[in-house]
Amino acid sequence: LAQRPAGTVVAMEACSGAHHWARRCEEYGLQPRLMAAQLVKPYRKSQRSKNDRNDAEAIATAARQGNMRFVPIKTIDQQARLSWHRVREGYKAESLAIGNRLRGLLAEFGIVMGKSDKALRRVLADLDAYPALPAEFKALIRSVEAHWAQVRTAFDACDARIEAHAREDERCVRLRAIVGIGALTADALIASLGKAQEFRNGRQLAAWLGMVPTQHSSGGHTRLGAISCRGDGYLRTLLIQGARSSLQRAKAVATEKATPEQLWIRSLAGRLSFGKVLVAIANKHARQLWVMLAHEVDYDPRASQRHPMHRPAQLA
Repeated sequence: LAQRPAGTVVAMEACSGAHHWARRCEEYGLQPRLMAAQLVKPYRKSQRSKNDRNDAEAIATAARQGNMRFVPIKTIDQQARLSWHRVREGYKAESLAIGNRLRGLLAEFGIVMGKSDKALRRVLADLDAYPALPAEFKALIRSVEAHWAQVRTAFDACDARIEAHAREDERCVRLRAIVGIGALTADALIASLGKAQEFRNGRQLAAWLGMVPTQHSSGGHTRLGAISCRGDGYLRTLLIQGARSSLQRAKAVATEKATPEQLWIRSLAGRLSFGKVLVAIANKHARQLWVMLAHEVDYDPRASQRHPMHRPAQLA
């Protein structure tokens, strides 16, 4: 890379380590271009013969396309903040696996409890009440329980660190004004998105997150399917789960005190299924978040009323 003349375009797939090498390219005055692997694959001449030569040729061909979409290069700070989210997800999966392992082992000896962690901890605290259990087995359960506690402690530490990031970042504080956007979602969005100007509008951000319907259209006939589920699945999950809070709040608030968005949510809930309502709310939140980041404005729950195309929501 150091031997290439300044301004040379260096194309690569957005794989592990790609952002690091893209930053190294920028240090040498080169122009890195990162592309999603699924956008490069169609340009490989032989789909059944995958090797380094065919891959390199496909990357070079894809990078020359005028309509190619490139992945924004993440900064070191962005990757460091996202690392806490990745590790947290690992601890969450590990904690669930250990809990299920404990339930399975105890069930082999006829000890069955509820699915909640609280029920499991209650049984573990009273393990001596089962004299028929072998002493060796009890010792094993105690060691697994200690490991489970360590994982939960590490998980809580990740939560605390992410919460600290969200409190210290003024952008996260602004984003959390929306009902359903908490510390996790705000921090993950800032760390993943970087500059909101990479997207022309909020609809592009929603499409990047996979919260728009797929199309099977031809001959002027539009056929829409389920949501595409493309892009960042972690962010999409956080937004959809956060939409549950928005839906609950909208149903609980009195009509005369409800914001225009809450009235819109209640009208949706009266005519659409639960899952579609959540996706619609998450899609709207994604577009609102883009506006707040791209234009550096605070959340205004009544901004839609000033739009020339505004129509009052009708409750079902």
